[in-house]
Amino acid sequence: MEVYLDNSATTRCFDEVAQLMHKIMCEDYGNPSSMHHKGVEAEQYLRYATETLAKILKVNEKEILFTSGGTESDNIALIGTAMANHKRGRHLITTAIEHPAVSKTMAHLENQGFRVTYLPVDREGRISLRDLERAIRPDTILVSIMHTNNEIGSLQPIEEAGALIGRMNPNTLFHVDAVQGFGKFRIYPARMHVDMLSVSGHKIHGPKGVGFLYIRDGAKISPIIYGGGQQKGMRSGTENVPGIAGLAKAAEIVYANLDEDMDRMYELRDMFIRGVSDIDNVRVNGCPGREGAAHIVSLSIRGVRSEVLLHALEERGIYVSAGSACAAKKPQPSATLKAIGVEKDLLDSTIRFSISVFTTKEEIQYTIQALSEVIPMLRKYMKR
Repeated sequence: MEVYLDNSATTRCFDEVAQLMHKIMCEDYGNPSSMHHKGVEAEQYLRYATETLAKILKVNEKEILFTSGGTESDNIALIGTAMANHKRGRHLITTAIEHPAVSKTMAHLENQGFRVTYLPVDREGRISLRDLERAIRPDTILVSIMHTNNEIGSLQPIEEAGALIGRMNPNTLFHVDAVQGFGKFRIYPARMHVDMLSVSGHKIHGPKGVGFLYIRDGAKISPIIYGGGQQKGMRSGTENVPGIAGLAKAAEIVYANLDEDMDRMYELRDMFIRGVSDIDNVRVNGCPGREGAAHIVSLSIRGVRSEVLLHALEERGIYVSAGSACAAKKPQPSATLKAIGVEKDLLDSTIRFSISVFTTKEEIQYTIQALSEVIPMLRKYMKR
């Protein structure tokens, strides 16, 4: 049996998405900036995508900016805000458990003379609103908080944070990295007081290399890519029409069945956690029940190195991750695990399992059984 449980790294495309993209690449392949019929065909796909995503988020169509994915969306939000607002202030706020697309961009801005406050989190990976309130200053121009943590699935109080930021400093922009949250939750930026929202296509059964950034109309942000002036000059470059249409189609499918799919995924997550809880010295990281994301389970397994367990599971056809895929080949310990207080000897003994709409009960049962057999065997081997 082959079991793919690395869906937080990337997902399998829906068949409908792949079919639509194939049609665009092979038949409707015009440049949307061209004035002839082929260009008009391509432009219609962009219009479909914009309308679809704006409807899902309940925002204005002109507030959708297409990008190459979550990393670029985060970079535009952070660097673009800093560039546009640096005369008003140079203070930024984020959390200790952000994805590298945010944390490394913040580090870059620190090197440019900006000051960054990193909010701590509790053992379940959540920030304190009181800490956020204390951190906001008159010169704070941006707060960036992820919606769903990509390693442990913890959820942040986004709506409460947005309201708080608005009360404390109405001029502060609020950015949310929703790469792991979009397609799993109903997210309405305007209602949640969010000024910018980052999304990636390949996390929701869409294509790689495409995403979008919601930018509230009126938010002051500068472009960081220049060229032919596409997308009203905010992100120049010929639009990735197949990717953009594929992203919109994936979002359309995901949100059409969201409640039913999430209920089933929470059921699978709970079943998995119950099953692995019978194994000695296995710790579940993150928030319990529906306080955490439905698709992510992080396990710290004492006495077994994560890389060794990962390959032992791979031999049985089970594919998982030793944390964030973007940092999986880096030797540094996970900043998220350190921030939630995972013991030093467990930092290199943590595995992330992430499910999707394609995951079955049989696959979860097979994985639980494999873990119950492999972990004791590896512990005996490691003691030698």
